[in-house]
Amino acid sequence: MTGGPTPRTAGTDGRNAPPPPYAKGGAPLLGHAWNLVRDPLRFVAGLRDSGDVVRLRLGPGTAYAVCAPELVAALLKSPDYEVGGPLWDTMELLIGKGVATSNGPLHRRQRRMIQPAFRPERIAAHAPVMAEEAAAMADRWSPGATVDIGDEVFRTAVRIVTRSLLHVDSIDERVDRLGGSLHTVFGGLYRRMILSAGPFWKLPLPAHRRFEVALADLHRLVDEIVRERRMSGTDRGDLLSALLRAKDDNGETLNEQEVHDQTVSLLVAGAENVASTLTWTFQLLAEHPEEEKRLRAEVLSVTGGRPVTFGDLPKLGHTRNVITEAMRVRPAVWILTRRAVADSVLGGYRIPAGADIVYSPYAMQRDPRAFARQLEFDPDRWQPGTQADRGGPAMMPFGTGNRKCPGDHFSIVEMAIVLATVVPRWSLSRLRETDTAPRIGITLKPRRPRLRAVPVA
Repeated sequence: MTGGPTPRTAGTDGRNAPPPPYAKGGAPLLGHAWNLVRDPLRFVAGLRDSGDVVRLRLGPGTAYAVCAPELVAALLKSPDYEVGGPLWDTMELLIGKGVATSNGPLHRRQRRMIQPAFRPERIAAHAPVMAEEAAAMADRWSPGATVDIGDEVFRTAVRIVTRSLLHVDSIDERVDRLGGSLHTVFGGLYRRMILSAGPFWKLPLPAHRRFEVALADLHRLVDEIVRERRMSGTDRGDLLSALLRAKDDNGETLNEQEVHDQTVSLLVAGAENVASTLTWTFQLLAEHPEEEKRLRAEVLSVTGGRPVTFGDLPKLGHTRNVITEAMRVRPAVWILTRRAVADSVLGGYRIPAGADIVYSPYAMQRDPRAFARQLEFDPDRWQPGTQADRGGPAMMPFGTGNRKCPGDHFSIVEMAIVLATVVPRWSLSRLRETDTAPRIGITLKPRRPRLRAVPVA
């Protein structure tokens, strides 16, 4: 694996370092934005051939792509770079200044105040809800039926996050509203990130109108949920109660906008990202029936056929390996951005203050310098004591350091319980209409994840 020096040390401002080379390709006027619209996954995976750090032409602007995993790890740990850039500028339309998009003291304050909601004992208390919703999903299927696994797990993930973290009343009607709004909004966010021409998005086109209506309804629904909880004055032991009661080191509570933004941030992560990963995991198991059989045998050997519990999870090693490998080969979040807050040096190249920086978990986790047989789905690569040092900095599905996702353990528990509930009951197989080509958005999903449900004898 190639590497380079870490970002600047004190006194090194990059004035004597050269700029990175430009990446290959591009189109007139649009530059590399054309590549990111036409075939983005192939483009980001091929950037390593142009260098460890390269410049991209995005219309009239310039961005910097970091391709070497060691340099990405250095980037994420350096105070010279903060959360920002095209992705997060666009995501603020959806999640405001929540824990995912904030920086500095605001981020630290928000993170400290929400972290108690993700303590192990809190997550364990939510496990029965996860198992109940997973069982309800499996109950809806019939032998030989065609299942759109993307729609199914998205609805289940929305129900789990709203019941566990928000304890929402009128769950059925609100899940439908949340799911519909999130689906529409996520469909439009990627295009707004790549083609960030503000006046264009103000044109009264039907797609633009649908986006604005869905975004407004999502925020209105969250406000309804928060207002009802505040008026009730009840503490339900969930995330929303924790947000309304939390105080910082100065004894101050979160203001109304902060409560709203944190709620939206965690709702989005708990629904969209988890659902995308589960969709890919079921799809990969359908393509590798031998791994599905191993997972089923493991679950049955631990549970004896009873419903899975939180206490079973430490014994489900292969189940965890399947999830980890699915996150590696088919990550939900495939592109991320940062912004330079100071002149610096990365990989021997000058990065000017204010520069937008792009890196791709998808490309890093499929980098042959980090993983042998990098395109193969092989859960056993995560067995304890195996070689390849788990990919080192190339494998960071939940981020790293103080930017690591606070809900990482919640998400893993949820995905493990869903798999361990469904796979012993149903085997999912491909259909002629199944299309596993990734559908590009802020997250990745299979284009047509339709599978046949076959009951397990």
